[in-house]
Amino acid sequence: MKIAIVEDDINMRKSLEIAMAEFKAYEVHTFKNARDALKKLDATFDLVISDINMPGMDGIEFVKTLDGAYEVIIITGNATLTRAIESIQLGVKDFLLKPFEIETLIAAIERSGKIRQKTPKNISPVSRENSIFKATSEPLEKLLAHIAKAAITDASIMLLGESGVGKEVFARHIHEHSLRSSKPFVAINMAAIPDNLIESELFGFEKGAFTDATEAKTGQFELAEGGTLFLDEIAEMPYPLQAKLLRVLQEREIRRLGASKSTKIDVRIICATNADLHKKIIEGSFREDLYYRLNTIPLSIPPLRERRSEILPIAEAVLAQNCTQYHFEPKHFDEEAREALLHYAWPGNIRELISVVERSAILSDGEQIGIDDLFLEARGFGRI
Repeated sequence: MKIAIVEDDINMRKSLEIAMAEFKAYEVHTFKNARDALKKLDATFDLVISDINMPGMDGIEFVKTLDGAYEVIIITGNATLTRAIESIQLGVKDFLLKPFEIETLIAAIERSGKIRQKTPKNISPVSRENSIFKATSEPLEKLLAHIAKAAITDASIMLLGESGVGKEVFARHIHEHSLRSSKPFVAINMAAIPDNLIESELFGFEKGAFTDATEAKTGQFELAEGGTLFLDEIAEMPYPLQAKLLRVLQEREIRRLGASKSTKIDVRIICATNADLHKKIIEGSFREDLYYRLNTIPLSIPPLRERRSEILPIAEAVLAQNCTQYHFEPKHFDEEAREALLHYAWPGNIRELISVVERSAILSDGEQIGIDDLFLEARGFGRI
């Protein structure tokens, strides 16, 4: 098993390295910070063991950046319930409090190995949404052709489409097919963050920048250095902050709150919205100059109802992944269920389809999924 240990305390790092050397089944690589680890991590690693409190990128941000690619064990000498809960929500399976016995760590490593054998790395909510690319239709083929041309450039991209069409999935697809694919992909949803916190989330802050700033925080721009920053729900960005974002795009530098100097950045911007930005501009709630800066390449993602040939291939791929993830015997949709899937309007698009399929996989009995297992009547869909 190939293991990465990310620990800024040199004594702890060396102690773990020496202790782990006695276990010949483990190939251990140590890193003093998350950024160094990200430069070396690849598909050959099986497990990441990381401290939380580290300079630059902390353990929680590090785990977010890994995005489920590896099993993770968190180790920390300063645990809080909030941090533990946040780690668990990110999929971390073990959370060890320093000091701990080496046997405790080995037991956690062995548990992670069993989890990895049961659940393949590519089975995750993100990979289920990536089933989008298992299907094909004329609108999707045209969109992917445009994406292929845009991905290899650094031009800003605006993804347009209804809620649930998979804008973040397409943003990740663009990143993965770009020259920045080996660098971080960082996503931030403007609608999910209170207005008074968005600036500090984007740009970070220095210790003492304001009353509760007891330690410095790295912003999303810095976390995405060299890679891609995805700004979802861009229409929800507060108007005063739009001018600051425009300046960042023009000057290619950011300044943390409370900092005395700016930091140069190299980040590709992809943004997304389901709002009518032209209407927002007329209303005075979105800057026209920022719109043109972000909208170099607009890509419109058609709703699922306009891509009906994709519905069954996506549904079947998601069902197969669900059965693998939950250790079910293989299941399939009967003819009536297939017709219902094809004729339902899917107002929630891909996101709704994934939800319906996952629920039917879990709640259905036997290997056959019928129309009643889809529960589409509750969504206003009559039986065919």
